[in-house]
Amino acid sequence: MASSAQPKDLESGDRDVDNYEMDGEVNSSEGLLAKPQQENPLEKKAGRALFFFWIAVNTLATIAIVFTNKAIFENPSFKNMQTSFASFHFACTTLTLYFASRSSIGIFTPRRAKFLDILPLSAAMCFNVVLPNLSLAYSSVTFYQIARILLTPLVASINFIFYRMSLPRAAALTLIPVCLGVGIVSYYDTLPTEDKQAKTTSPIGVVFALSGVFASSLYTVWIGVYHKKLCMSSMQLLFNQAPWSSVLLWVFIPVVDTIPRLDIVPRSRWIMICMSGLFASLINLSQFFIVANAGPTSSTIVGHAKTCSIVMIGWTTSRRSVSDKSLLGVIMAIGGIIYYSMIMSRSGKKA
Repeated sequence: MASSAQPKDLESGDRDVDNYEMDGEVNSSEGLLAKPQQENPLEKKAGRALFFFWIAVNTLATIAIVFTNKAIFENPSFKNMQTSFASFHFACTTLTLYFASRSSIGIFTPRRAKFLDILPLSAAMCFNVVLPNLSLAYSSVTFYQIARILLTPLVASINFIFYRMSLPRAAALTLIPVCLGVGIVSYYDTLPTEDKQAKTTSPIGVVFALSGVFASSLYTVWIGVYHKKLCMSSMQLLFNQAPWSSVLLWVFIPVVDTIPRLDIVPRSRWIMICMSGLFASLINLSQFFIVANAGPTSSTIVGHAKTCSIVMIGWTTSRRSVSDKSLLGVIMAIGGIIYYSMIMSRSGKKA
């Protein structure tokens, strides 16, 4: 996964930031008699400009972190350091949220959960990040991003099986071409090409991708459960998860990771690692502002725009031709998930 952000793409999905705190109660009589305040046009314009600024930051940071991480993992010294890398990202997320929760900044108010209450979710968060990172290390960027689209049909299936939450029939039907499209990309992207420089996906990359989607689906469903169980917003929940997830991975680093000789790692690689942590922090903060100010629908649209951008850039840089048969799968998967979002948005408005 490109980032450890909890409010993230629903395809890869953007998550609601629920507001559980009330700033104060309003006297009913005063509310009826009070005159509506007219919004200053300059303040409205400034607020809109700030909103589009955070959209731009979120989009650019998401695209940048995928390709930065891919470049880092292409170095043999870091390809087998997935747990260390994920732990580093969790630490960056914790530090970002710590400053965001300070009273001088006041983006959100921190709340503490008991260790045993948050431990299962923190463990799931580790798999939610490590497995997709492994997929990115052994796959092309195009396949990595397309495979993440399977998160939506898998979450829908889990919700239906365990919680009896059904989808509108039209929305469920759109998930069929999504799954078929991912299957087509999985098949053709693993085939050898005549161009030796063309970037393809290894079979182990497909295994990591599918297991990563399964882990992310369970994590996504659990997030909804823990929101209600602990009565916390996404930021509060993530602030409790991230530090424990980072600590949990320390146990596995000596066993799983292959630590490179630090003296032979080029300086440019360390710069990329620092940039990746910075991008993760920017994604966390910007996602909060996007969902808080525009709601999950706009956030989902931004998520689809990011998916299309990453796939197009990944396809261009992979040296795959337009006649490549996996392109059909890309179109089916992206088209299906966009149509699914449109149907769900319309059904939500009717409800």
